[in-house]
Amino acid sequence: MNSESLFSTFNDNNLNLKNRIIMAPMTRCRAGNGGIPIPMNVEYYKQRASAGLIISEATNISPQAMGFAFTPGIYNEAQIAGWQKVTEAVHDAGGLIFCQLWHVGRISHPSMQPGGARPVAPSAVQPESQCYTEHGFEQCLTPRALELDEIPGVVEQFRIATHHAKQAGFDGVEILAGGGYLIDQFLRDKTNHRTDEYGGSIPNRMRFLKEVVEAVIGAWSPDRVGIKLSPICTVNDIEDSNPEALFIHVVEQLNQFSVAYLHVMEDIDPNIAGETESAFDMQKLRQLFKGPYMANSRYNLTRALKARIEDSADLIAFGRPFIANPDLVERLKTGAPLAEPDRATFYGGRTTQGYTDYPKLY
Repeated sequence: MNSESLFSTFNDNNLNLKNRIIMAPMTRCRAGNGGIPIPMNVEYYKQRASAGLIISEATNISPQAMGFAFTPGIYNEAQIAGWQKVTEAVHDAGGLIFCQLWHVGRISHPSMQPGGARPVAPSAVQPESQCYTEHGFEQCLTPRALELDEIPGVVEQFRIATHHAKQAGFDGVEILAGGGYLIDQFLRDKTNHRTDEYGGSIPNRMRFLKEVVEAVIGAWSPDRVGIKLSPICTVNDIEDSNPEALFIHVVEQLNQFSVAYLHVMEDIDPNIAGETESAFDMQKLRQLFKGPYMANSRYNLTRALKARIEDSADLIAFGRPFIANPDLVERLKTGAPLAEPDRATFYGGRTTQGYTDYPKLY
């Protein structure tokens, strides 16, 4: 295996990783009451610390940001203290961990919103999507469009959450700007019908993301901030009439910030109804971005090694394989068979089944 392999160290832009295998963020819905990480969350992340970098599950930046039950937050002292136990355990096991910052926007339900309010979004466009409540999956309702004078307050939530993540001992943060959530909703013309400076043209639709990035790097530093995009994914009823033009502009503009990495969901999920292949080549974004490029989407060992040989990605993020294989790095390195995750326990509420009970090979 040469020095450019999947298992070599990675040192760039103050991002110093022991290998190029990244644990992708995955919502598992197992935080404690009040969105506070609990002992089984500590164990879960500790078990997977052999990854070059762990990106935490999406973490709510405010009570309004929440759209899935039993998900953690990073907006109060109790949550910070809970996360400190997680980061300490990961560091003690030799790992690194970034906190993914999350605002769901319209992908929520009044039962999870402060005062039973409607979720907020760029525009009042109802998603054909569901969110995970304490009663299971429920249909999302029509959101309320954010008033112009409310937007700076949401940007401030991202800044404060970044400060809290630093307090909690994380090694950095990742801005979730994909997945059909709030930032993505501002970017796409299907969900952004605004007629003010945050809507209409591509630069206007990117304004919210730019303001969030400026706030987050102001709270930490650019080399501690990653950004995740999902240009052609249609999950959560997200879409754009010209995704290639949109995301080429987005990446060109992100270059000015010198962030730690760009994390890209490169293709569609065949398990989601309606997802179709796209001619948009993600390598255009890889070539445009002037920093480390992290690839994500259904990678296995063969695809990951090919990506490294061809230098089509600096880092490879694995999601579901990490669920059932806490020792995924070792299994990939030795060619050992991978265990298959139990889909019925992806979202678990209060149980450790399908969470911390997957065994290691050795």
